[in-house]
Amino acid sequence: MVTPASAAAHLQKGSRMNDSTAEVGAGRTVIVGAVRYAELCGRGRQLLLDHGFTLIENQTTVPWTAEQLLAHIGTADAAVAGVEVFDQDALAAAPALRIISRLGVGLDNVDLPAARARGIDVVNVPGGNAEAVAELTLGFILSLLRRLPRMDEAARAGRWDRYVGGELAGKSIGLLGFGAIARLLASRLSGFDLTIKAYDPYADLDAAAKAGVDIVSLEDAVRDVDIVSVHVPHLAETHHLVDDELIALMREGTLLINTSRGGLVDEAALVRGLDSGRIAGAGLDVFEHEPVSPDNPLFRHDSVVTAPHAGADTKEAYDRIGWATAQAIVDVFSGRTPVHVAN
Repeated sequence: MVTPASAAAHLQKGSRMNDSTAEVGAGRTVIVGAVRYAELCGRGRQLLLDHGFTLIENQTTVPWTAEQLLAHIGTADAAVAGVEVFDQDALAAAPALRIISRLGVGLDNVDLPAARARGIDVVNVPGGNAEAVAELTLGFILSLLRRLPRMDEAARAGRWDRYVGGELAGKSIGLLGFGAIARLLASRLSGFDLTIKAYDPYADLDAAAKAGVDIVSLEDAVRDVDIVSVHVPHLAETHHLVDDELIALMREGTLLINTSRGGLVDEAALVRGLDSGRIAGAGLDVFEHEPVSPDNPLFRHDSVVTAPHAGADTKEAYDRIGWATAQAIVDVFSGRTPVHVAN
């Protein structure tokens, strides 16, 4: 059944498993702005249905616009959030909303103080996609070192061009941030016999020591390393953390990886770094403006390998995050405090 508000949403009512379970969500509506939720988060979705919630789901492959969100949020008791923006206007239009459960980690699309003021819990899933993002980061590093995209392109074109790349073993890497993703990446890199440094004012020093990671200043994290990988949250104080000044501290031929948020890297500065050769290549899963324009100057460089903000996109990560997101909603309406309340 398609709701009158928009063909971009689909109404699904929960079935009754048993009276006590279904009572939790009876008469309550969960709006799901996250794309491909039914396809990728089946276990979590079924948990909501089994508890009697009615779901209004985004049926498209693109995030809801502000207008589409406003069309549905007025009836919502809970929201499974993708990257649609929950600003003051959206929250003001949601008198019954009690929880925004983010399908992922980043919360830069939610006005946390405004939600707190309205008594709305905002929940995310820290670490739920850490393995997926760490593995993609490692994939970027290996692809750049061995120039895999260039070799694939040449082979498909019938050219037997054998590009000479580099080995990861024995290299050095500077991690900007030492949270869940960076810690997993350090663990995965340990078999390559790398020297690993990290900058993080809030680092778990015991975890760093066990991983053989030296916690250093921002400047020292990027000096004299072969690879710099960005893993900090995007906040006002970290916007354009990687700028001309920081790039100038890097040695010639550094590889830069960003699988965190596009706003952490000044793209104009990165282009200048690539033009000068100080940056030998970049692996980017994120951009300052998404979807990225095909005219972006970064695409002039064949030493740039990109992905469409797909770091978390593994079946395993979606299953974990989808379940945790749904469980948080069940917890709230069962009188329990969710595991990760961010506000």
